[in-house]
Amino acid sequence: MSLPKLQVMSWVYLAILTLGALVFHSVFFSWSVFVGGVISILSFWVSHNDVIRFFGSLTATAPIPEKEKIKRSRIGYIIKFWVRIVIIGIVLLVLIKYKKVNIFGLILGLSTVVFTVTITAVSVAWRYFFSGRR
Repeated sequence: MSLPKLQVMSWVYLAILTLGALVFHSVFFSWSVFVGGVISILSFWVSHNDVIRFFGSLTATAPIPEKEKIKRSRIGYIIKFWVRIVIIGIVLLVLIKYKKVNIFGLILGLSTVVFTVTITAVSVAWRYFFSGRR
């Protein structure tokens, strides 16, 4: 499964989790799940784009000036990674401090991408082991 398909599946799982939270709990809890899921999916999307750009800048037979460009690209990638983590931390801090979200709903929403990757990995392993291709 490709990463864009994983992102689509993440949105589908977020919708299911949000609706389930709305049905079984409350609007506030459902809002918290949705906010956590959006943060998680957007972070995954930005990370995916950064990794694609970073690996696109790498070449196996790069001349000397290109190696300096690759080094700068690697440093830029690391800086972007840490800036994204800090921004997410500040957003979560503000949301939790001012009680704009339920912490458990937020954690459930933040787990959206983890659920997507886990379910996808289990389904791929299931198809592999039970399709008779071993």
